[in-house]
Order: sequence, then structure tokens, then C-alpha cells
Amino acid sequence: MSTWEKSYLDLLTKVQNSNPLVHNMTNVVVTNFTANGLYALGASPVMAYAPEEVADMAKIAGAVVLNIGTLNRELVDAMIIAGQSANAHGVPVLLDPVGAGATSFRTESALRILSEVKISLVRGNAAEVAHLVGEAREIKGVDAGDRADSGNVDLAIRAARTLNTMVVITGKEDVITDGAEVRMISGGDALLTKVTGAGCLLTSVLGAFAAVEPNLLLAGTAGLAFYGAAASRAAARTAELGPGSFQIAFLDELSKLHTGSLEGHVTVREAGTTTAGGAR
Repeated sequence: MSTWEKSYLDLLTKVQNSNPLVHNMTNVVVTNFTANGLYALGASPVMAYAPEEVADMAKIAGAVVLNIGTLNRELVDAMIIAGQSANAHGVPVLLDPVGAGATSFRTESALRILSEVKISLVRGNAAEVAHLVGEAREIKGVDAGDRADSGNVDLAIRAARTLNTMVVITGKEDVITDGAEVRMISGGDALLTKVTGAGCLLTSVLGAFAAVEPNLLLAGTAGLAFYGAAASRAAARTAELGPGSFQIAFLDELSKLHTGSLEGHVTVREAGTTTAGGAR
């Protein structure tokens, strides 16, 4: 087993042993899948939205996940209450800017959260992340356009430096960076794009890893690697069956992650950065 695989496995074991509470303020389309995915991984999900309780829930959580998939102004207000409570109690806050760029309200809401809450990690597709830093990329509803994988490393670095947070851009190859160090993760399967909420669950899974590891580059890379491995293993089991069977198999594989889960399914590589911020 390689050194990096051992460090990721140690974090997985921490998640499974400590069952971190992940407070999800997520969208109505994905709540069930998100909860089941976190349970399968070994974390403990809670969904709380009422402004009267979100501050109390956030301060006892291991991580808070803010997902704007089905948003309204009152929910955004509650997210900010939760995020500020998490900030005050040293709890990492993750933002999933679902559909940022599709409408001005979505973009403005994501930017408002970023301005009023210290966000530990942003996870989105390339189009969503681009719109957070004022760059136009094609977006279809809440999905990235066809050319979204082009230049993702440079975009992630710019976004991390502009937003002062860890940034994850997911696509054919996932990218995670703090603006200086970059990791690229290859794996997963295209069937993930056929399951509603796969990206949203991923953000919550990253929250579970962030809850047990303060080094967010390490935590995020481990989460991306294990998520990709589970998807790859599930796809191999259901290749002739379709996305419905894949979704169930994927939850099963999240529950069976262990030593050797990454071997042959995921590749992690480092990409250095120049002082000017370009990838090399």
C-alpha cells in the first residue's frame, strides 16, 4: 500500500469510527440520497433548516454543508445564521453553489454567503465555480456545459486565491487546490452524471472527511478518492443494468470501503503551481 493510500485509509477509519455529525442545509431533490449516502459512509446526517435552530445545530456538528439547489431568500438567511454559528465554534463550512450562473439570484445568493460566512471549501462544477469569480462559462440549468473541463486547474487556482478558500472542481478529472498545492483525482464513472444528487452527496461526503481532519487538502483528496472508487466499483457491478441499479450499488460500495478500495479504481496525482498561479 502506498503512503498516500495509507493516509486516506486512516481518515476513512476516523470517519467510520467517529460517525461525525454533518449538518446539511441542502436541496429538497437530494435529501434522502444525501442522508443514505452519509449513513453508508459511516457519518451521521442531520437536515435542519429552521432559523430558530440552525445556530444550535451548527455548533454541535462536525461540519456544515450549505447547498443552494432549491433556494429562497429565507433559506439563504438561515444558511448565513448556521454558517456564522459554525465559524464561531470552529466548525468547517462547505458551500455547494448549485446552479450559480444559471440565474442572477443563485449567483448573488452564493456570493452573499461567501461574503458573510467563512467558507472552508467550495465544491462545484467548472461553470458554477467560474461564475463565483466573475468568469462566464456555459451552464445548463444546474449542469456544466460541454466544455467545462477545459482549463479547470487554472480556474480552481484562481478561484481559491480570489475566494480565499479550498476549491474543488469536479468533472472527468477532479481538481482540489488551496491556491498553491493542487491534487488531481481520476476515477469514478460517467454514471454519476445520471444520478440526481451525486454532486450534492459528494459535497456532504467531503464534509464528513473535513469533520475529522483539519488539513482540508488531505481531507478533500481522500473524500474525492474514496467517492470515485465507490462509483467505479458500483459501475463495474451494474454495467448492463443502468443508473437505477448503479445508484443502489453505489450506496452499497460506500458502505464497503476498506483497504484496497482505491487500487485500480482511482489515481491521485500532484500538480505544482507557479508563483503566478498557473499550473505546470
